Amino acid sequence: MEEIVEIPINGVLDLHTFQPKEVNPLVIDYLNECVKRNIRHVRIIHGKGIGNLRRTVEALLPKIAIVESWQPAGTDAGHWGATLVTLRHD
Repeated sequence: MEEIVEIPINGVLDLHTFQPKEVNPLVIDYLNECVKRNIRHVRIIHGKGIGNLRRTVEALLPKIAIVESWQPAGTDAGHWGATLVTLRHD
């Protein structure tokens, strides 16, 4: 039985505690919840490591219609260990 984890919807999603198979549905659900709450800028923390999570996130983002743009975080926000996402708001 899988444990249900409550994640605060505050514009920061830390993927460190999740399994790779959970990342795609988690990111999609999280970004959709952000749109519902009028959060337009999201920071996804995937860590530096060998870059697998970063590549997974970057491959997923262009497939999500509500994503307007994304870029690596600046040095003050995690640098290449995080991705900054801007969501569309209509």
